[in-house]
Amino acid sequence: MVVKVWALQARSSSMNGHAGIEADTSGSVFDHHIWHHDIGLVILAALICLAGSWVTLKLFARAAGVSGLQQIGWQILTAVAAGSSIWCTHFIAMLGFDPGVPFSFDPILTIVSLIVAVLGAVAGFSLATSRIVRFAPVLGGGFVGLAIAAMHYTGMMGYGVQGIVTWSVPFLVLSIAFSVIFSAVAIHLAMTARDVRQQWMAIGTLVVSIVLLHFTGMVAFEVEQIGVTLIEPMHEAVQALALAIACVGLLIIGAGVSSYVIDESVRTDSYEQLRKMAITDSLTGLPNRVSFNGRLDHEFDAARAGSQKVAMICIDLDRFKEINDLRGHAAGDEVLRTLSARMSAMLKEGEFVARLGGDEFAAVKRMHSAGDLTGFLNRLEAALTGPIRMEEYEVVPGGSIGVAIYPDDASDKISLISNADLAMYRSKASLTKAVAFYDSSMDEMVRTRRALANDLRMALDSDDLDVHFQVQKSVATGEIRGYEALVRWQHPERGNISPSEFIPVAEENGLILRLGEWVLRHACAKAASWDPPYKVAVNVSPMQFAHTDLPKMILEILIETGLPASRLELELTETTIFADKERSLHILRQIKAMGVTIALDDFGTGYSSLETLRSFPFDKIKLDRSFVEQVERSEQTAAMVRAVLALGRSLKIPVLAEGIENPQQLSVLSVEGCDEVQGFLLGRPMPLARIVDTGQLA
Repeated sequence: MVVKVWALQARSSSMNGHAGIEADTSGSVFDHHIWHHDIGLVILAALICLAGSWVTLKLFARAAGVSGLQQIGWQILTAVAAGSSIWCTHFIAMLGFDPGVPFSFDPILTIVSLIVAVLGAVAGFSLATSRIVRFAPVLGGGFVGLAIAAMHYTGMMGYGVQGIVTWSVPFLVLSIAFSVIFSAVAIHLAMTARDVRQQWMAIGTLVVSIVLLHFTGMVAFEVEQIGVTLIEPMHEAVQALALAIACVGLLIIGAGVSSYVIDESVRTDSYEQLRKMAITDSLTGLPNRVSFNGRLDHEFDAARAGSQKVAMICIDLDRFKEINDLRGHAAGDEVLRTLSARMSAMLKEGEFVARLGGDEFAAVKRMHSAGDLTGFLNRLEAALTGPIRMEEYEVVPGGSIGVAIYPDDASDKISLISNADLAMYRSKASLTKAVAFYDSSMDEMVRTRRALANDLRMALDSDDLDVHFQVQKSVATGEIRGYEALVRWQHPERGNISPSEFIPVAEENGLILRLGEWVLRHACAKAASWDPPYKVAVNVSPMQFAHTDLPKMILEILIETGLPASRLELELTETTIFADKERSLHILRQIKAMGVTIALDDFGTGYSSLETLRSFPFDKIKLDRSFVEQVERSEQTAAMVRAVLALGRSLKIPVLAEGIENPQQLSVLSVEGCDEVQGFLLGRPMPLARIVDTGQLA
């Protein structure tokens, strides 16, 4: 509907020069100017304004959340959406405005007003997201307000009427102030919005900024008619033009919405993918440690609410390292994937399995009775012990399982996990039990081991350990060939502690490198003064061998102690070498280049003994004591010993047999042509002083 008040205003300019005010002296100035608009077009402009403001601030929020070229792209898209929607709002509102006289639009200034809106919005939004100063969002928002005002009044300059135009400066300044202030507030709210309500407050404030600018600006705009105008305006053409502009505006807004929706969809997909990666083990597809911790918290809450129990189960695969060493890491990965798929497939309601890392898994079972848990553990055992067929061979991994139950064994998550872990290690140490349940005595065992580790640390600091030496002799002549250095610990309270007890403690508590270096330094220092100058053999642990500075450390100790390199022999196992074969062989070559000899210890217990011998020229083979123990009773063992000795002769590598405890064993080895022997029959490990007392050394 068009209110044609202007047709009644055909008066002479001498009565009242302001056509826009004379028509209604009873209403307010704002009411008067509102009723000079086509209400339908005003509503259309308002919808364009609301939709454009919504899209603008959504795109602006995206621009504020990124950086670099991506931010520039979003800022341009925001400015195009803002400038075009505000311009369309202004143009449609101007088409709906009835000045009471014929009017026209200057096409150049109308297009310039659109460019002003877009460029001004680019500058304003860029400033708002720049973080150059603390109040950058407010300054940028104010600049956007200036751009809106500049667009409005550039468009008004292109709005031609048949009459004399005057401006009310107070209202003009007030309109610009409204635009700047409310735009600054809107952009600040958009930057700090934390929820939907605050976002809509920002959108509403921007709409208010645009609306107040337009209507206050139109109050400032005054037209003085010249004579009487009886030309009827072309309302249908004006409305058609307004609708066309609205459609163009909606298309631009729609493009902005589409960009936002597409980006939001991509972001959602990316977030979901990242979230899945964060809680899922990439190799097996099982939940990972993060997911497991969240699930355990959930099970705790559910158990408390329903008066139930929660079984925490720690799983460590058996023989997994052997599979990796023998078949390679690809085979190890395939074992992990296969076992994970089996465990995942056998789960029922209230059950959960996750991979914590390496060959460690954890499971959770919410239960009412012990019978529920028994069935779950049986299914876990079946999944872990079933054979896995891989190309031309088959492996049977197995696993050690430890169980702790909430609230029986622990009242909190950390204690429950720790107790289940203790039970798992008890299972691993047992030769017969695949599943072990936590009991309070395990705490005492842990305290004992922790105390032992602390005592060992102090013993290393105070030099309270000792090195004993065990003789190695020639089988043929009985002559002494050398001594093996063996660490011993006389605890001030517990007495003599076996190396089989304190060496694993050293490995668990990160003391093995210090212990190995201590033994090597003291063995070399004592051997340097021997007369005759026999060789000294020192064991190198896998952890010690994995250390990158081992060759450097050996050289420094030899220089420090004055022991010739040719008198030092290092003993290491096949397992130590196969942990990283290429690196291991490189280190061995460095050590051998110094003149130090290398002995392959525990020969025959590994998987690739022949391959190991082929890869590196060892100076000695040490036949494992497990062969010697059965050599006089088992023909099969005797045949294997015979084969090893023959192999040594063919490779020109002397063989030393360990663990000789009776004359029968020595006799068999002598007949078969063994080169050297070592064991209790020939001499127990003794302190150096006692060896000197026997006259073997001076």
